[in-house]
Amino acid sequence: LEVKVVTTERAKHFYDAREIPVTLYSDEDEWQLWKGRSDPVLHIELRRWADLMVVAPLDANTLAKLANGICDNLLTCVVRAWDLNKPLLFCPAMNTAMYEHPLTAQHMKQLKGFGYTEVPCVVKKLVCGDEGQSFCMASGSFSAQMLPLQERDVPFLA
Repeated sequence: LEVKVVTTERAKHFYDAREIPVTLYSDEDEWQLWKGRSDPVLHIELRRWADLMVVAPLDANTLAKLANGICDNLLTCVVRAWDLNKPLLFCPAMNTAMYEHPLTAQHMKQLKGFGYTEVPCVVKKLVCGDEGQSFCMASGSFSAQMLPLQERDVPFLA
């Protein structure tokens, strides 16, 4: 199993890049790779390379961008260019008040309409201290989605 990670600039606040044991890409990499016509375009190269994409955790901001076709960073560009014949899993993660807003259900319905698969949330303690629904990599729902893919040699973006 080969994994590459695409991060947003805001997501960098929540982890230490030195602790990520796989290739990590961000907006800066997109612009360093491309210098002119016929040069590789990173979001297209990543889309071609991966057999599966997992967007986790998917916050309310990026969910709204994906649902509305906004592609203003490397992650949203990869998703916008994604081959709809390949699986894309998305894992919502946000404060309960944001999760329960009617726009969230509307946006998730749009992503499902594209053929993307939602990995259901679990109840846990959130970053803000509240208890509510959010993504959990250790959850049974995520493991159930990933298990068949881990048994094959599938390159994927996370």
